[in-house]
Amino acid sequence: MQNMLTVIANALKGGAKINGAQTVSEGSRVVISARSFANLTPQARFDIKRCDLHRLDEGPSVQTVLTREDGLRYYRTMQTMRRMELKADQLYKQKIIRGFCHLYDGQEACAVGIEAGINPTDHLITAYRAHGYTYTRGVSVKEIMAELTGRRGGVAKGKGGSMHMYAKNFYGGNGIVGAQVPLGAGVALACQYQGKNEVCVTLYGDGAANQGQIFESFNMAALWKLPCIFICENNKYGMGTSVERASASTDYYKRGDYIPGLRVDGMDVLSVREATRFAADYCRSGKGPILMELQTYRYHGHSMSDPGVSYRTREEIQEVRSKSDPITVLKDRMISNNMANLEEIKDIDAEIRKEIEEAAQFATSDPEPPLEDLCNHIFYNDAPLEIRGTNPWMKLKSIS
Repeated sequence: MQNMLTVIANALKGGAKINGAQTVSEGSRVVISARSFANLTPQARFDIKRCDLHRLDEGPSVQTVLTREDGLRYYRTMQTMRRMELKADQLYKQKIIRGFCHLYDGQEACAVGIEAGINPTDHLITAYRAHGYTYTRGVSVKEIMAELTGRRGGVAKGKGGSMHMYAKNFYGGNGIVGAQVPLGAGVALACQYQGKNEVCVTLYGDGAANQGQIFESFNMAALWKLPCIFICENNKYGMGTSVERASASTDYYKRGDYIPGLRVDGMDVLSVREATRFAADYCRSGKGPILMELQTYRYHGHSMSDPGVSYRTREEIQEVRSKSDPITVLKDRMISNNMANLEEIKDIDAEIRKEIEEAAQFATSDPEPPLEDLCNHIFYNDAPLEIRGTNPWMKLKSIS
């Protein structure tokens, strides 16, 4: 007992001198850290914006509880996505990333809120603005960055690029506008057929919302009562065309007609989380599909070839950043309610910057896939076969 008291006393002492310099002992740091976190609020209740409803008697709650643990996790995930996209912007301008590249910064609350409202065993498919969802579905920053630069260490072995990344229960990244929506309805049909009480989140943008294949998918999903959450990420512009100029009706949450819908504040991660939980419960109860419209905003242009300021003003972008930025909104909530402190947030930011820099270093130094890998993975679980190259004399091998 006496020995234990001595150890504790030594840990609480101001410090020890090493080579004449004053240092704080490890035990002292632990005690100080524990005290600073002990004063923080473990959870708090927040008011969130009421959803607009279509064919629903009631919607998600207008209040929700956020725990400190969840809040810090949402913050870290959103900030990682933001930094990853900014690094992709930099690498693209250096011509290290080439081809199509659609960035997600500004829309982070959508991906993080959706993921918080479903289970890892549920399914998700999206369009070509897919880096954020690839990350929330469990792929590392390193694998995403390496895929963007076309390296062997990429999530698709360097052969997919920005628009074609995949993970368990994540079906991409799809480059054809709107084409992922019928695929998502098909995944929901598989969920229903297998009877595992899983749902499929099927995402598309406001630019795809007027396509016929989307309404065909709505019809089939409603007829068969498929467990599908159709989500329109309305970021106000389809390429360079505003929603007001592209759609006779901009109430995208009503577009399902006979399918219930709700319009959600897509800049608030808590609003998206609660709406997604509500939608997932609706689908799991056997009532069929539901439609969500997330009102959000992208800071970059449509793609890296679009400067993003020829059809909107810099002042408009700055106003959204200053008033509605999803990361700032969450951070301010947590700090003002004593759920986190600035020092802690700064530490998280520093860790994220380090992770992104290391991932970028890997993505620029990892080798490109060799020519002999070009035709691999055309088929699944087949014997190796020969594939003709660009001329009859060039033979390549395909391995499943």
